[in-house]
Amino acid sequence: MSLQQQTFCFDFSSIVWKFKRMNYFLTFILSFWVFGAHAQRVESIHFHLYTDSLKKGTHNYINVDGKMSNGSWQPLTAKELDFKTDYGKFKGNDLVLPENPSVSKVCVTATLKADKQTTQQITIWIKQKPDPPLPVYSSEAEARKRK
Repeated sequence: MSLQQQTFCFDFSSIVWKFKRMNYFLTFILSFWVFGAHAQRVESIHFHLYTDSLKKGTHNYINVDGKMSNGSWQPLTAKELDFKTDYGKFKGNDLVLPENPSVSKVCVTATLKADKQTTQQITIWIKQKPDPPLPVYSSEAEARKRK
């Protein structure tokens, strides 16, 4: 065999070994992804309201969080929940109340769409007193001085 023929000869055992190593690596990654990436399940739902009362004539965001099977908390939206109320109407997570409501409190029920047995209910009062007027600042007012 001449020198020129030896330089173009491939070592197939080396190539086969590289493909086997790559196959082992991909199998390991795929198994980790399949077994390690289980979707967390919502175990319970809870209201975490941003305020103690609802405002009239506005969109009031109703915050519901789900406690996951791994112990973490995730915010839930109208995609995962069915909202019902005895007064007003829902647009997503927002409870919309009229400007002059005829009731002083609202009962809200949130039900998990994936598990209809997982439900939570809360009574939320509607704010009765009007907001105080905002202070008027003049442009000539003395600027605050830093100490």
